[in-house]
Amino acid sequence: MASALGAAVVPAQAKSLAEQLKMLAPEARAEQNCNAQVSERIRREHKEFRPDEVVAYAFGDVKTRGPELSAPGAAFRSRKTWYRVSYQCRVTPDGLGIESFTYSLGPTVPREAWSEHYLVP
Repeated sequence: MASALGAAVVPAQAKSLAEQLKMLAPEARAEQNCNAQVSERIRREHKEFRPDEVVAYAFGDVKTRGPELSAPGAAFRSRKTWYRVSYQCRVTPDGLGIESFTYSLGPTVPREAWSEHYLVP
């Protein structure tokens, strides 16, 4: 699942995001919730970015172990440019909440590499 459903979770959207996440299989639910979290954190902590899409598997497989998810090869799009990002995320047992989360920003992804890594303009 590449899209970050409701990337910026604000109170008016929180219920909608939770409802959307409930419809997904547990692993997809965790990935989408963590994608939304990385978008929200980047938007809040790095004002120069406006993430609107996250691809958790762009540069490598997402690793899951129970409630823990690691996306060392993720990417996010901001203002029509893609950037590398990696994150580690632990979700609640129902996959709807985040218990812990860390991330690290990476470099810009060259445009000629976008299609190879499932990154759309």
